[in-house]
Amino acid sequence: MTDIIQSSSLLLALLNPFLVIVYLIDPVQKLSPKRFRQVLVGAGTIATAVFCCFAIVGEVIFSNLFRAQFASFQIFGGVIFLLIGIQFVFQGPTAIALLRGDSKNLASSIAMPVLIGPGTISASVLMGRQYPPLIACAAVVCAVAISVGIVILLKGLHDVVRPQREPLVEQYIEVMGRVAALYAGTVAVDMIMQGIRSWLMMMG
Repeated sequence: MTDIIQSSSLLLALLNPFLVIVYLIDPVQKLSPKRFRQVLVGAGTIATAVFCCFAIVGEVIFSNLFRAQFASFQIFGGVIFLLIGIQFVFQGPTAIALLRGDSKNLASSIAMPVLIGPGTISASVLMGRQYPPLIACAAVVCAVAISVGIVILLKGLHDVVRPQREPLVEQYIEVMGRVAALYAGTVAVDMIMQGIRSWLMMMG
């Protein structure tokens, strides 16, 4: 049980629901509570399947299918995450809306890039390295379920508070959007540095 909690904490930190709600502010404001729950549960299901897949066979995927080192993914993923962070600095939460595009399948477009990203995939692979498949998958399920549950609760809170305290809600979105930019940029640089260190260790 302790192993599951420790592993879930890492992935849950990357699936920070208090930042995810900022990423999803457009569907939060436009969708009904029932529709939002359906979409978010669908996105969580997709993300859980992907994370479990990488936790179980992540090393095989990179070495045999992609024929690349995991360090390469960390560097490339870090660059992508850094670009997202930079977009957040200049555009705020609308950056994620631009990245999602006009996809008709909202659950899939929320699953990636909001839930499935370089950081969360890396965490899944690392969990697969450290723990047996059953524990790694259990940790993934727990982390995604907690994150999705909190986001749904925040959506309900938003719907109650916004009509009476709209300026406060807008201020929260603005502040957390900037925090998200700092967070994304920091994680991105750390991923790039980890990838470089891994490459140097392999070459040494």
